[in-house]
Amino acid sequence: MSNRVHHVQSSGPFAGLDLLSTAVILLDSGLVIRYMNAGAENLFAFSHRKLLGEPLTKLLGSTHGLESALTNALLTNWSYTGQDLKVERPGAEPLSLDCTVSPVEAPGVNLLLEFRPIDAQLRVAREEQLLQQQQANRELIRNLAHEIKNPLGGIRGSAQLLEGELADPQLREYTEVIIAEADRLQDLMNRMLSAHCAIRPLQLNIHDVLERVRKLVLAEFPDVTIRRDYDTSLPDLTADREQLIQAILNIARNAAQAMHGRGEIRFKTRIARQVTLAKRRYKLALELQVIDNGPGIPEEIRDKIFYPLVSGREGGSGLGLSLAQSFVEQHQGMIEVDSRPGQTRFIIQLPISDRV
Repeated sequence: MSNRVHHVQSSGPFAGLDLLSTAVILLDSGLVIRYMNAGAENLFAFSHRKLLGEPLTKLLGSTHGLESALTNALLTNWSYTGQDLKVERPGAEPLSLDCTVSPVEAPGVNLLLEFRPIDAQLRVAREEQLLQQQQANRELIRNLAHEIKNPLGGIRGSAQLLEGELADPQLREYTEVIIAEADRLQDLMNRMLSAHCAIRPLQLNIHDVLERVRKLVLAEFPDVTIRRDYDTSLPDLTADREQLIQAILNIARNAAQAMHGRGEIRFKTRIARQVTLAKRRYKLALELQVIDNGPGIPEEIRDKIFYPLVSGREGGSGLGLSLAQSFVEQHQGMIEVDSRPGQTRFIIQLPISDRV
């Protein structure tokens, strides 16, 4: 067997891929490794002889939804590009990779995977860009809320005075509408400003927070299934319980609404090591994922989903995810999203240990 495998690797139809500097892996329809070029051997520090004929999961382990993307690529014959995939390696630093998946037509081969390591400086630049976006969001929300609150109070007060002068009950219905809508906008402004309240940190278990969110979501959406994938060995973290509940609840409610109250949401917790958050390096961090099997975020707003007042749902305020981002950022954490039809994954990372 080993002689045949060596022959395929060195002189088979894909031997020319060894000339590429990027890491290339070929898979069959069962997501079994059929070829690795030299770049892949160097990147993953594995010999192709040990991995040919093995499932991709033996090499990559948990790849945060890459398997779903591969299955979708097989079904639709479409390419896929994933950014900042994290691959755990036993006894080594985790890898941060960009991955391009391309369907191919060759005997025994169905998919070509090309991996590129993300340069550390590029990753820092991405984080800085995200932080700048968060800062812009906060300033926009604060300024917008303050600018609206004062004239809104004047509109409501005038409507109340006018209501007292009207003898016709039918005309009072109009002033009642004005007052009710002013109250609704006032509540919206209060929610926008609540993102900037000082946090009240305490020691808490993230799974207690998730269980609270789970009960709240199921009470509102009884036909939604919420599955748990918890790492129960996670240590406690220092955080504001109410802010975390609200941040995760906003994400989960958004998912349930996108699925029209029917579908599956998964809460997944894991430990992350040697993580850079807000330009600071931490030994340990909590990684929380909220994953749903809904229609995905519309492509036209995918890059703006955390902006205030941006919503993919008719009638949505567009504040839920923006507030979630603000709460997470106040905890020195980061929130990202990866979405495609059939799966949307929000990833929250929060520091646990002291900085390195």
